[in-house]
Amino acid sequence: MTRMFVPGPVDVAPEVLQAMTKPMLPHRSKEYEEIHRRAAEKAQKLFYTQYRVFLGTHSGSGMQEAGVRNFASKDILCCTNGAFSERWYQCAVANGKQTNRLDAEWGKAILPDQLRDALKKKHYEAITIVHNETSTGVENPVEELCKVLKEVSPDTIIMVDAVSSLGGVKVEMDAWGIDFLLTSSQKCLALPPGLSLAGTSDRALKKAESVENRGWYFDLLLMEKHRLKDSTPMTPVIPLIYALDFQLDRIFAEGLDARFARHAAMSQKVYAWALANGLQPFPEDNCRSKTVVTIKNEKKWVIGDLNKFLLQRGMRIANGYGAIKDVTFRIATMGETSLKDVDNLLAGLQDFMKQ
Repeated sequence: MTRMFVPGPVDVAPEVLQAMTKPMLPHRSKEYEEIHRRAAEKAQKLFYTQYRVFLGTHSGSGMQEAGVRNFASKDILCCTNGAFSERWYQCAVANGKQTNRLDAEWGKAILPDQLRDALKKKHYEAITIVHNETSTGVENPVEELCKVLKEVSPDTIIMVDAVSSLGGVKVEMDAWGIDFLLTSSQKCLALPPGLSLAGTSDRALKKAESVENRGWYFDLLLMEKHRLKDSTPMTPVIPLIYALDFQLDRIFAEGLDARFARHAAMSQKVYAWALANGLQPFPEDNCRSKTVVTIKNEKKWVIGDLNKFLLQRGMRIANGYGAIKDVTFRIATMGETSLKDVDNLLAGLQDFMKQ
């Protein structure tokens, strides 16, 4: 089996894949509704929330669109410092919202003082923030940004994309004051792609009641109506719900604090290796991701050739993304990956450099 050090889709444990092979159930049956409810309730613990967690049959990008459709009639501020925060901005524009940007250079974080200045210039119904930019390996200081919002614009709905961090990094939805916290199955949760999860506060749903043209597929009020019956408006991705229910038990058996510590230790090992070998991380040192290590390709490696070499040893990494493709490369330290796996990868990289 190839060990993938790419930031999604990640490797999935054989026993998790096996959980997906159980016989199908009618999605309106009591038997399925019990499994759906159980998985959603377990997810609340992962999100550190008392509020509901929606389970959506689409990727995290679908939940990005749900957020902009449901929580703003007009004015949205999008914090952009990478390809996926840029995607959320494009999504808001495509849905006809009057959207402003708060930009930081790729490799740098959105800073609290920047946000404070932007909020003093204009009131926004909602704001989008990507916690962990998969394209750049930057972790934004979401807790501090939420504090600024509560201070300067307390009625603004706070939407946070934690697609490549939730489950690998502690993100406390309620304690930080996040209204809409979304993630995807194929990254730190170590599930196949196709499932998204979104913790949603009561005040966010109250805001949605005043927003017209929420659509149908992404109408969170419609989802809530069905959630109260342990169901969904449309047919759910039943095999992935089976897998989620099973995988959350495995995650809790490891222990959340232990899981977060493992992700942090893996990333630190890769950063230390890079610096010891004359390679610089792409993000500034105060905002480096614990799940996606992005390194400047200063040795001008052809990443395709590097992966051909690594594949002979049953491993692969990821090229840079978008505007920083080829000038960076990415090593994901998430999901089922262990410190031993990281040691094997770094040994392979050392051998590649000896060529």
